[in-house]
Amino acid sequence: MALTTTRIAKTLAGSLVRSFSTSRVVAANQLNVRDALNSALDEEMERDETVFLMGEEVAQYDGAYKVSRGLWKKYGDKRVIDTPITESGFAGIAVGAALGGLRPVCEFMTFNFSMQAIDHVINSASKTFYMSAGMLHVPIVFRGPNGSAAGVGAQHSQCFGAWYSHCPGLKVVSPYSSEDCRGLMKAAIRDSDPVVVLENELMYGTPFEVSDEVMSKDFVIPIGKAKIEREGQHITLVAHSRAVQLALEAAGALAGEGVECEVINLRSLRPLDEEAIVRSVTKTRNLVTVEQGWPQSGIGSEICARIVESPAFHYLESPVVRVTGVDVPMPYARSLEVACVPQQHDVVKAVKKVLKIQ
Repeated sequence: MALTTTRIAKTLAGSLVRSFSTSRVVAANQLNVRDALNSALDEEMERDETVFLMGEEVAQYDGAYKVSRGLWKKYGDKRVIDTPITESGFAGIAVGAALGGLRPVCEFMTFNFSMQAIDHVINSASKTFYMSAGMLHVPIVFRGPNGSAAGVGAQHSQCFGAWYSHCPGLKVVSPYSSEDCRGLMKAAIRDSDPVVVLENELMYGTPFEVSDEVMSKDFVIPIGKAKIEREGQHITLVAHSRAVQLALEAAGALAGEGVECEVINLRSLRPLDEEAIVRSVTKTRNLVTVEQGWPQSGIGSEICARIVESPAFHYLESPVVRVTGVDVPMPYARSLEVACVPQQHDVVKAVKKVLKIQ
């Protein structure tokens, strides 16, 4: 059943009579994504002396994206370690350190380079707990920038969310905001098993308002739990990483036309918070997935399959639509690059298609 004109009219009428909020304002601070990650690393290294960071240029240079700024000066050579340009080598060393009782944070300068080390990530880290009958844990974090970048061409601009979330034995998180980055990084470091943290290169300098609770040293976000960034009643938008921002921008534009979108920030790709998605789709009866990765076998594809296999399928009023990156390697030319990555108008168009709005 299409979204009716009456349903939209009621929403618009409700917005006109809303009064000013009288709820208490929560104290907020400005924190960009880079500093959120840096503070989380610092606090966890301070909390647990077995935590250490290794990777290319993480020490004296403060990291290629300055995420590890100041950590080498504070913790020294033994806990912030510059490595040669040999991902396979230092990833293997990090896995060995984890098996030996330490908690390494292994930084890939970009997840594109993790392909050099994927044997250690998958065969050494993710499968050891299973192959040892639960006797051996591998408490390691693989982290670094992921996803579509800017002006770096096909070999340095792609999303590995679907790649790594395909593999049992790994936990995979894909944070969007500063709150996500602080809470999920802390959770990843404290976890007893391997966690892949897919940061976004274009989000490092983006500031977000965070509460005093988020700034607490005890703040941790449970892995596997999504967050509703915006509530709505007409359609559900599910996204992760930078695509959450795209979904929120589209939701804001659509609200002016009387369409209220519920925006879900997945936060975790494995385990996936299927319960949160099913609950939202059961309420809104419509779904669009938004991601910057390629369409085939992507995160959106997995969500579609989960919905088809769940009770929420019987509530759908229209087929699910995916908004993804274009199914080609990323071009270098700026104009073509923009054309290959989803834009706000793509999400708006998908929502109108699902809701049968002209």
